[in-house]
Amino acid sequence: MTDQIYIKRCIELAQKARGKTYPNPLVGSVIVHNGEIIGEGFHEKAGQNHAEINAINSVKNPELLKDSTIYVSLEPCSHFGKTPPCANKIIEIGFKKVVIGTLDSHEKVNGKGKKLIEDAEIEVVSGILDEECKELNKRFFTFHQKKRPFIVLKWAQSGDGFMDKDFKPFQIGNPLTKQFVHQLRSEEHTILVGTNTALHDNPSLTTREVVGRNPVRILIDFDLKIPENFNVFNEEAPTLVLNSIKNSVEGHIQFIKIEKENFIENLMKTLYDQQIQSVLVEGGRFTLQQFIDAGIWDEAIIIRNKNLELENGTHAPNFPAKSYKTEIFRNNNVKFYKNY
Repeated sequence: MTDQIYIKRCIELAQKARGKTYPNPLVGSVIVHNGEIIGEGFHEKAGQNHAEINAINSVKNPELLKDSTIYVSLEPCSHFGKTPPCANKIIEIGFKKVVIGTLDSHEKVNGKGKKLIEDAEIEVVSGILDEECKELNKRFFTFHQKKRPFIVLKWAQSGDGFMDKDFKPFQIGNPLTKQFVHQLRSEEHTILVGTNTALHDNPSLTTREVVGRNPVRILIDFDLKIPENFNVFNEEAPTLVLNSIKNSVEGHIQFIKIEKENFIENLMKTLYDQQIQSVLVEGGRFTLQQFIDAGIWDEAIIIRNKNLELENGTHAPNFPAKSYKTEIFRNNNVKFYKNY
């Protein structure tokens, strides 16, 4: 039970960096000596110290480390990347015990970190709050195990099931749900829309309502119809344009050719090749329905203004899934769905 308390704290720490560590996972670490936390840390940004190193560096009296237990939400790395292996540092210090939330399925780790530490005759316990630790890094694990990004579908609809009024943009959400959506954007690696949404709404696809990073923008524009002065091309974020005409890089905009046939399958391969770990799909009905029909989605979030009747316009996607959670944002209901 004590181990669970400290791994839970590791998860809490890791969540502070949500959306900031790509392509690395979210990881938190706690160091305990005689039942007292003497050090904490989390991985804050790719290329910077890993969680274990930050926790070690936070300890005021390093002499206590060799008689301490280090807790970490994800298996310590065993390979050289932008930083040295954390498993080696743990061995060098000679911790009394190492407690791991879940093992890292990445091919470069996958049990190797744990084995290194065990071979150094340090006690290792793993699988503490295993499911919670996997949930923390569902994007990372989906990317490496399924060879595709983690897909989140999101749309807003009226009480009578329309996404706009008379096929023209209409504000369905309220200020609270708008802020909620911008927080979502800041936590995902990328955000995707299709040609029609870009033409009709001219969205910026940024995080104006919250303090947070702007996601990379993905625009599906087969015939390159979107004018270059549209918001999706401004310099607030990098933009990938998936099209059928050209491959080129023009400043912060990258054009990538893609086949229309078997589009979702080709899209997943293209985004995997681009090292995209997660996608928030904010496209219109046509784009969303393609993901739904292909069964390629992991989570869905539907904002519904139950008192709003629009009577005519674009119908919301046909989506038969059952929600597992509902949150109330004044006159808006937000329903959450899982497909894993």
